Amino acid sequence: MGNAEEERALHEQRLGPVVRRRHQMRPETTDQRLLDTQGATHWVHEDPFRVMRIQSEFVEGFGTLAELGPAISVFGSARTPEGSPEYEAGVRIGRALVEAGFGVITGGGPGAMEAANRGATEAGGVSVGLGIELPYEQGLNPYVDIGVNFRYFFVRKTMFVKYAQGFVVLPGGLGTLDECFEALTLVQTKKVTRFPIVLFGSAYWKGLVDWLTHTLIAEGKASPHDLDLFHLTDDIDEVIDLVTKESGV
Repeated sequence: MGNAEEERALHEQRLGPVVRRRHQMRPETTDQRLLDTQGATHWVHEDPFRVMRIQSEFVEGFGTLAELGPAISVFGSARTPEGSPEYEAGVRIGRALVEAGFGVITGGGPGAMEAANRGATEAGGVSVGLGIELPYEQGLNPYVDIGVNFRYFFVRKTMFVKYAQGFVVLPGGLGTLDECFEALTLVQTKKVTRFPIVLFGSAYWKGLVDWLTHTLIAEGKASPHDLDLFHLTDDIDEVIDLVTKESGV
């Protein structure tokens, strides 16, 4: 190495694809920083690291569900008590979906979600639970055969939509409404290929449908055709007919 090259090396640092010179040079190497157990830990709570976590959740979700086959996402309240008519309807819907050739995807929690997973498992089908990290989370219900837990709601929502041929929405609370309107918006705006969205339980959903009709649409905030984005029924056989016919399975 000549004198000029030696002089340049003293004032130049190569860190992988990055070149640092003069006062931008760092005293340690990349490996040294990686292997050093000392130092601040605030970086694990900063946005660049969160991006890696988000990426890992997508990779795990895609990898786990890629070979799932035809499936229907079933939503409903975690507070639906076992033995109630709504719970029993969830079990019957889960079972009927499996008998029609579908796997069942839920949020993996208790209540209506557990009911649908239970029906799917008892029928010998594929029972999937997509859990979410919450302060009061109770973990995946015992009828989930394939479970994935997520930190981020938006990653979980992607999995619900990407790997389902339709949605069945049982009576539920804010989380159920969130998923329902997310699906309706995606279909309305043609962000996804149209798929069936079935609201089960006319007595429960009637008030919402009336509000959509007599307030939202009546005031021009949505089109009358938007009511065609979903179906309302109390008949489990009709649920299966609707998701089978519109999903093409």
